[in-house]
This record gives sequence, structure tokens and C-alpha cells, in this order.
Amino acid sequence: MEHDIPAGKAVPAEWLSHFDRYLISEGTHERAYQKLGAHLVRHGEDEGVVFAVWAPNARQVEVIGDFNDWNSGLHPMHSSDAGIWTLFVPGLGEHTVYKYRITTQTGEQLDKADPLGFAMEERPRTGSVVANLDRYVWRDQEWVAGRPQRQALDGPISIYEVHLGSWRRMSDARWGQRYLTYRELAAELIPYVQEMGYTHIELLPIAEHPFDGSWGYQVLGFYAPTSRFGSPEDFMFFVDECHAAGIGVLLDWVPAHFPKDGAGLNNFDGTQLYAHANPLQGEHQDWGTMIFNYSRNEVRSFLISNALFWIDKYHIDGLRVDAVASMLYLDYSRQEGQWIANEHGGRENLAAIGFLRKVNEALHGVFPGVLTIAEESTSWPMVSRPTYIGGLGFTLKWNMGWMHDTLSYMGKDALFRRFHHNQMTFGMLYAFHENFVLPLSHDEAVHGKGSLLNKMSGDEWQKFANLRAYYGFMWGYSGKKLLFMGGEFGQWQEWNHDTGLEWMALEAPSHRGVQRLMRDLNLVYRSEAALHQIDFDWSGFRWIDANDSDNSVLSFLRFAKNPEDFIVVVCNFTPVVRRQYRIGVPRAGAYRELINSDLAIYGGSGIDNGPVCATLPEACHTFDQCLSLTLPPLTTLWLKFVHDDT
Repeated sequence: MEHDIPAGKAVPAEWLSHFDRYLISEGTHERAYQKLGAHLVRHGEDEGVVFAVWAPNARQVEVIGDFNDWNSGLHPMHSSDAGIWTLFVPGLGEHTVYKYRITTQTGEQLDKADPLGFAMEERPRTGSVVANLDRYVWRDQEWVAGRPQRQALDGPISIYEVHLGSWRRMSDARWGQRYLTYRELAAELIPYVQEMGYTHIELLPIAEHPFDGSWGYQVLGFYAPTSRFGSPEDFMFFVDECHAAGIGVLLDWVPAHFPKDGAGLNNFDGTQLYAHANPLQGEHQDWGTMIFNYSRNEVRSFLISNALFWIDKYHIDGLRVDAVASMLYLDYSRQEGQWIANEHGGRENLAAIGFLRKVNEALHGVFPGVLTIAEESTSWPMVSRPTYIGGLGFTLKWNMGWMHDTLSYMGKDALFRRFHHNQMTFGMLYAFHENFVLPLSHDEAVHGKGSLLNKMSGDEWQKFANLRAYYGFMWGYSGKKLLFMGGEFGQWQEWNHDTGLEWMALEAPSHRGVQRLMRDLNLVYRSEAALHQIDFDWSGFRWIDANDSDNSVLSFLRFAKNPEDFIVVVCNFTPVVRRQYRIGVPRAGAYRELINSDLAIYGGSGIDNGPVCATLPEACHTFDQCLSLTLPPLTTLWLKFVHDDT
């Protein structure tokens, strides 16, 4: 067959300079995506594509694709002293599908997707696709410039965690149901999140992945937004529209491991180039995936560049880093004798620690105001503290202990909660050791764990009341907030990635009530400085009474930077109305309810404390005055000082 595409040419020397190769080899190149991968360029009189791939142990590398009928021998690449193979192919354009055919030292041929490919074919195909990432005209300059202020630690951060493939499905004549595209999601998801009052959307991983059931956590194309929902430009449009609506976009980022798929990083050039060759170091036994070799310079450059890539090219506002604990510990989920100690005989992964510090330094140094959030499930110290004092450098850390303790409590029959009162108070012993996010994530709604609503104890009415009271407690507590989709309206069934959320549930008043409450919690949380300005210091929190286990009642204060600005939070975790319940408060005068999770509009019984509630001149809880409240059953109240008695 005659081919119209001419033979390849040597890449111009200035494209991949000695300095570029040096930085990649040193592990400090933070923009490797500007040089590696496939780039549309003009070389002399020719327009075409420059290909560059790191494969130091290959005997030969070729570019194959739809342009040469996937045949060998037509477009061999040129090697360099850094193990990087390059080729310029004139005449190629955008949307060209390609792979690298790698001949190993043993003569085996491997067809691999481009590790730095900017787009990929839709699964089950695994070819890389040439894409132009510089054509889209962004409109969010003001948003990006204001990011440090918008995402400051003293601001409100309320995150709606979303799996794009199952938030909502659309009827389709051919498939029955199909995904919404990035542009359809921009039209439907963004207004919903805006109406619900969230400040951020956090996307489960959208880097290209072949297996739907991995939810994106087994990444094949680290630099390619999944083609399931559209093109790279379509995803740019989605992010741009989020910013136009005042919503930040966080991305789940997966630098802890990669799958064994044949087209991916595993055994890339006939060797474990990206992972350790020793399975005691290089393989996650639980997950059947490979662990990155963080001690290899080029691997660090690949991952650090990937983190910056999503911020640079797609204007992402932050990265939630998945499975940090699995990176920090060499013996993570391993039995004795199934792991290799570090050079000091310890179980800490020193290379991973160094990598995490470096990636946080790079991100915060280059993109001020960007959030980095660690999913770290152990008591590793100073995860969200600066690297210059020995921390890992993250902005925030998920508070997994708080989540497990409080959900355990909410699942207990109200009759026995008094014996487990400490599960709701214990978190304050360490609440300010880190900058915490309170996460009710997708992990709590899958694998037989049931939905959040089904985790609540009691009959149907009590389950809804418990969920509303729990949300009120969580949104009043110190820390930023995260809730997985479906939780905001109390979906009954646990999450299924193959179907959309149970939107039909909103036909029932009880579900609409939960949704209405969540909207109001977000709006009040954002408008009241006392609920978000001081999340990470004792000056923003004070117990009124942490010890009323007999009644299963908790009460505390939240303070703004102005200590005269405060919110009173009272939680009654029993299905009993408690009348004339007294709590001490800092100021004498009148208070009004900002939130009452028992209101009829939320599906509650409608018990409240009237338009205002005046203090009594009686000492209580170390204060000189108190409020005498009616506590509705299974309810959280938020009250705000309105005026004094004069």
C-alpha cells in the first residue's frame, strides 16, 4: 500500500536541548510535557508532529499508527544519551492515532501508548491521539488571578465529590443510557452545584483509564482526560464554565500506582522502567497494580510534571492525592517478610516522602493558591505543614479518623449512644494537628457499606432525622467539608458506577428535605465567617458542653476572627424532645435559629424556638448567662446572637 506520509526526520536540536535532557535525568524537569509526548510543530518548511519518549533500555523504538497502517520499519526513532527517542514526521496532524512499537533487548516487540500522550482513543482501544492543547481561548483570567484569595484557609471550602460517569445518565436510543458529555455536564452539573451552594467540585480521576470499574483509579493515560465524555477542549470548556459560575475544580490525582495493562507503563521498554523490579517493592498485592519507583529521577520528573500539567493546561484548582498512606509506608498492607526496609532499617518510604515534598513545593511555588489535599489514613505527622519545618507540604488532609468515629456513632441505636459519646468528641483531641477536610466520600458508599442514609440507625423517619442532624453537626464542626454525590439528598442505595444517581427519590418529600437542608447549610456556612474563618486553631472552637452523654447532647461555639462574631451549635442525638435545655453562651441578649434540621421544610417534626430566644441571667457552663432551649428530636441547631438586652 502506498503511503502519503513521508519518512521521519531528525528532531531539531533545540527541541530537546542538552539542558532538557539533563533536567529530566536529574528528576527536576517540572514541564517534561513540553518536550516529551507528541507535539504539533513547524520544522523548516514542514508542518508535522514531533514524537519523544523515554525508553532507555529499548533496542529500537518506532512510531506506528493509522498513518502507516501500524506497520514496522517505516518510522524508526532516533535515540539520545538520555534514553529519549525522538522523531519528526512531516504531514501528520491533529487526531492522528499512534503508539510506540518498542523492541526490547530480548527481541520482543511491545506496542505502548504514549506515557505523555495528551489524548487517547475511547476504551477498549488504547491508542494515543495527537491533540492541540493550546487552541482553546480561556476566559477565567480573573478567577486564576484571584485563586489565592478564593482558596485561602480562612475561606469556606465545601466540596461536592463527583464521578462524572454516574452523576446522571441520559436516555439513548442505541445504548439505552449513556454518559453526559463534558459540555452537557457543564450545562447540567454546574448549575446544580451552584444552586446547592458548594464552593468546589472534586472529580474522581478523569485521566484516561480502560476499566470503568476502577472509577479512574487505574490510570493508563496520565496526561489524557478521558475521551468517554469528549475531547480535551471539551474538558477545558467544562473547567472554564465552572470558574465562570464561581466554582473551583479539584481533581483526584493518582501518583501511588498504575495498572498492568499491556499498553501502559508496566514493563514499558522490556524492564520495569516506572516501578521497582522487585515485587516486594514494586507491586501492590491488594490491588494488583504497580508502585512507582520514586527513587528514579525520570519517574519523579514524569509525576511532578503531571501534577503541574493539570494546573497549567486545564486550570485545575487543586489536586486530591489518592492513597498517600500506601506511598509513605514500605510495609503498607504487607505481612512480615513481604517488604524491604529502608536504608535505616525503617518502614518509611524515604523516596516517596521526598517526592511528595517536592511535588508540593513545585505546585505551591509555581501556582499560588492551588490546593493539595492528602488522602492519608494514618497518624503520619505534619502532612499539612510546610516542608521547611519537616512537613509534607500539603494544604489539607482528609480527617479519616473523624469520619470513621462519627459514622460509627450515628449507626448506633440512640438508646445506647450515651455509652459511645466519646466517638463524637474524641476528634477534638487532634483536630488542630492538621488542616483537616471532613470527608464523607465515595469510599463510604460502596462495597456493601450502604449509603449514608442506610448507615443511620432507627426507623425510616429516624434515619432521615439522624442524617440531617449529622450534616448539621459536620457543617458546624471545625474543618473544610466534602460530600459525595447522592448524599446531599439521602440516596437509599449505595453508589453504583454503572448507573446514574437515584434522582427519582426527589419525588419524596423526605429526600427533598435533606437536599433543601444541605443547600441551606452550604449557604449559611459560606455567609457566616464564624463557621469557616478559623478552622484550624482552638481560637475558632470552644466546647460549651462536651460531656452530656446521658442526654446524648453536644454543644459548642464557633468563632470568627472577630471573637464577638460566633455561632452556637447544639446537637440532640436522641429521638426525644428536650425542653428547657440550658446551655451557657458568651453574650446576654437575643439569639435566633439560623439552622434547625427538624423544620417541616426539611421533613422534620417542625419543633423550633420561635423567632428569637432570649438569654436568662443564670450562670451556666462557665458563662454568666444561658439559653433555655427546646431541642427537637435528632436535631442540630445553629443559633446566632442578634442583639443585646439594652
